[in-house]
Amino acid sequence: MTSTLTRTGDDARDDHNHEEHGDHRMFGLATFLVADAMTFAGFFAAYLTFKAVNPLPEGAIFELELPLPILNTVLLLVSSATFHKAGQAIRQGDHGRCRRWLLISAALGIAFLASQMLEYFTLPFGLADNLYASTFYAATGFHGLHVTLGALMILIVWWQARPEGGRVTAENHFPLEAAELYWHFVDGIWVVLFVILYLL
Repeated sequence: MTSTLTRTGDDARDDHNHEEHGDHRMFGLATFLVADAMTFAGFFAAYLTFKAVNPLPEGAIFELELPLPILNTVLLLVSSATFHKAGQAIRQGDHGRCRRWLLISAALGIAFLASQMLEYFTLPFGLADNLYASTFYAATGFHGLHVTLGALMILIVWWQARPEGGRVTAENHFPLEAAELYWHFVDGIWVVLFVILYLL
């Protein structure tokens, strides 16, 4: 009898502890993204400094072509919209529609990476040509790494959102929300990169 009462008391204390500690996972992710944004800010500052304060010899800075970067911008912006559609679908309990939108989002991210690789092969300068070139490759390559990780996250969420045995449901959609926030962050960083690297 005493053992039963003790277990009941422990259960009550556990419930009380769960009530005291809220879910701060999204806050933790947002904090990580702020720190990550500061890393990108360092790339932006370095690039603008090398371009403005340390002028290179004539012909060392090339005017970049815009078609591929514009295509990349469209791909990422559309992928943000499709990812948002996936989130709406899972909240309505529509696993099939959610997974279709997730696959489209992942495909758009992979298309972005393919387009960026094509641009690398057609650029008139190399990684080690000068500080300007090195910073350009470092900033775009670091962003490409983020897109790669984001595409993998989307595919993981796609698997977890399967109707039978999946962890992502209408009641538990935090994994999708976290991946979506990360993807929107990556898209936003690209917009800033596009303006600084290709338009300024």
